[in-house]
Amino acid sequence: MQVPSWEIGRALGIPIRVHASWFVVFLLVTWSLSTGYLPESLPGLTPERYWAMGGLAAVLLFISVLLHELGHSYVALYYHIPIEKITLFIFGGVAHMRKEAPTPRAEFLIAVAGPAVSFVIGGLCFVFVELAEAMQRQQSLRGWIMLGALLGFVNMQIGLFNMIPGFPLDGGRMLRAGLWAWGNDFYRATKQAAGIGLVCGLMLGLAGLVVLYGSASGELPTSMVSNGGWVVVIGIFLFAAALASRRHAVMRQALETVSIQDVMATAVTSIPSHCTLDVAVNQHFQSYGYGGFPVLEDGRLVGLISTGEIQNVLPSLWPWRRVEQVMRPFSESLVIAPDAPVIQAMERMAREGLDRLVVMQDGAIVGLVTHSAIVRYLQLRGLSRR
Repeated sequence: MQVPSWEIGRALGIPIRVHASWFVVFLLVTWSLSTGYLPESLPGLTPERYWAMGGLAAVLLFISVLLHELGHSYVALYYHIPIEKITLFIFGGVAHMRKEAPTPRAEFLIAVAGPAVSFVIGGLCFVFVELAEAMQRQQSLRGWIMLGALLGFVNMQIGLFNMIPGFPLDGGRMLRAGLWAWGNDFYRATKQAAGIGLVCGLMLGLAGLVVLYGSASGELPTSMVSNGGWVVVIGIFLFAAALASRRHAVMRQALETVSIQDVMATAVTSIPSHCTLDVAVNQHFQSYGYGGFPVLEDGRLVGLISTGEIQNVLPSLWPWRRVEQVMRPFSESLVIAPDAPVIQAMERMAREGLDRLVVMQDGAIVGLVTHSAIVRYLQLRGLSRR
């Protein structure tokens, strides 16, 4: 079952979504601050005040994570890399980029932008703390000093942690950029950086287990149990993410050698542009069982229509609406050459929100390539498992 997420706003034109797991961490951070850190560091306040400060600190921490991801996104947009969304979840945040960086330099700058933002935020917080401590005559600043110090410390930790050279952490992406520039092989660099990510994840997991064992045996304070548990979970997460990235790179590298003509359907049926929707549904969609068709007018490709466009129109209006009124109009993004690599079609579909492309050669339609056909090709050859 897919865990839900909710859009809470936009920044730089990018949808910002909150994953359901974020609320768990928000409550844990608020609870730990309001019952432990804040009462010990700032005694004498009411429980309500501690909970309010803990909640505010948790919100500010996740705003810092969001700014970290916006740092990545800003540089990615500069290099014309579309950002589908930014998601805040249990381990922080992630910016979903729809394609890879075009050059090693772009990859490095995109990767380093996030930690740079975290370091700047941390530095500004420490400057605020220094200025506020110089005004200690105002007792009301004590709480803000504590929050500023906490926020500065955590942002420095975020920046330093992400500099670990294990893919897919930012440090791993920077390492991949260097390996890519050195060997001029993107996929080999990805697999090498992901391999180091596997080692880093394994080492973090082992370190967390050592802390857990030390806490259980009395060699370390029992308060370290939660820290050890989090380190183990983060290590497992990093190991799994690095393993998935390595497999993804292997699959993409394999698909570079597969051309569109190897997976496309050559028996292509088209729909006339003047056809009404009810005729299109009855004589094409239901008869052939396809999810989409090229639309022709006087033998020319003028668009593409799929079940999505049909479903946007009420069935009662189908007899009165023509295909040309609801189809996706022709653009170069709908067309691909038969000798193009399959990976190019997959990236195009993801970027444009399509599930099929029309294959054309010398101005004539020679086939149709669909997302499901590519997935079926991967499954038959075992690439989806590898």
